[in-house]
Amino acid sequence: MSELYKEQSLYLEKKKELAINKARSYFVMKRTLDIIGSLCGLIVLSILFALVALLIKIEDPKGKIFFKQIRVGKDGKEFNIYKFRSMASDAEERLKELIALNEVSGAMFKMKEDPRVTKIGKFIRKTSIDELPQLINVIKGDMSLVGPRPPLPREVAEYTNYDKQRLLVVPGCTGLWQVSGRSNLDFEDMVELDLKYIINRSMLYDIKIIFKTVFVLFGSKDAY
Repeated sequence: MSELYKEQSLYLEKKKELAINKARSYFVMKRTLDIIGSLCGLIVLSILFALVALLIKIEDPKGKIFFKQIRVGKDGKEFNIYKFRSMASDAEERLKELIALNEVSGAMFKMKEDPRVTKIGKFIRKTSIDELPQLINVIKGDMSLVGPRPPLPREVAEYTNYDKQRLLVVPGCTGLWQVSGRSNLDFEDMVELDLKYIINRSMLYDIKIIFKTVFVLFGSKDAY
């Protein structure tokens, strides 16, 4: 074996080791940010949580405050996602009647004037407050603060192998899609943005997306 070949091999091994260490450090720092950020969020937003819960109960005393739904996470693992309930109690049953009115293309359902949404539901959706209980999912490790949005099992059933690359990482409460147009973008655009994030993810990128989310969170015209 030539000396040049040995040097090249050592260089490649060293480069690989550095890349592994860098990735490991990123995942440790990301998880630390997730835990600290979500705990602080739950404490700071506790009064808002109580107020929203009260308003949901006033409008629909018989319905539940929280909505639990099965979503698909990293590597196709299913988990229960938590939200403030923004729809009527029979929303899932009525979905079949509305599928034909879907306003976005691809494996995703969105309808701007969804008749299943309650009055308080419209407000908490508009401001994305309905998503805040997902901080519990972050603490549990099902989700991260930043990452692709977790899809429904019925949506994943329609995924191509290319689309399934979204499932290579832990899903997030917010992501590149949310700060880049959100509901105005179609499914293909969302996939491309998610893959762009997966390729370029770093702590700086995550923090940048979190700050952008704060600016677009309340009163976003793209949320429905």
